[in-house]
Amino acid sequence: MMRQFGTALRALLVFTVVLGIAYPLVMTGASQVLFHGNANGSMIKVNGKEVASDLIGQSYTMDSGKKDDKGDAIMVADPKWFQTRPSAVDYDAMGSAASQYGPNNADLLQLVNDRRQEVAKLEGVDPSQVPPDAVTASGSGLDPAISPAYAALQINRVARERGLSVAQVTQLVKKNTHGRVLGFLGEPYVNVVTLNAALA
Repeated sequence: MMRQFGTALRALLVFTVVLGIAYPLVMTGASQVLFHGNANGSMIKVNGKEVASDLIGQSYTMDSGKKDDKGDAIMVADPKWFQTRPSAVDYDAMGSAASQYGPNNADLLQLVNDRRQEVAKLEGVDPSQVPPDAVTASGSGLDPAISPAYAALQINRVARERGLSVAQVTQLVKKNTHGRVLGFLGEPYVNVVTLNAALA
């Protein structure tokens, strides 16, 4: 019995050193060398300061000057920035989740309709021109990506608000547009976080 205990103890120590210490150190070192940016959270810098991760969306809002029933400031979309899709968790990674509403839920339908009206008003277009991703949240609530159609809808507003030409802003959108993964998976998308960092 002591022999079996000794064998088990040695195996435990070997596997602890190999799998609990050596393997994590090798993987961490390899990721730092081969994929440094990804291993450190895909951080984006503006003027040398880390401002975001290109993997997690952000709200680009400003104070409306109004207060809600609790006395908190009511935030509205800041017209100087490209807006990303709605988030059920306000881009808080601690609460990553969707709303869990079904497609026929009256609250969801009302929310989508309200969002469509807000986006149409912000962009100065008819509500029928608002793309679906402008009014629906992603499954995680953290997605920084929007469709090229939603980005194109916002170009004129951003250019006007920033005093840039439409051609300049269009070029920035193109630089931050990504194609399908491996050429056939998913849909083309625009990363709003990297696009707004380029604007900054």
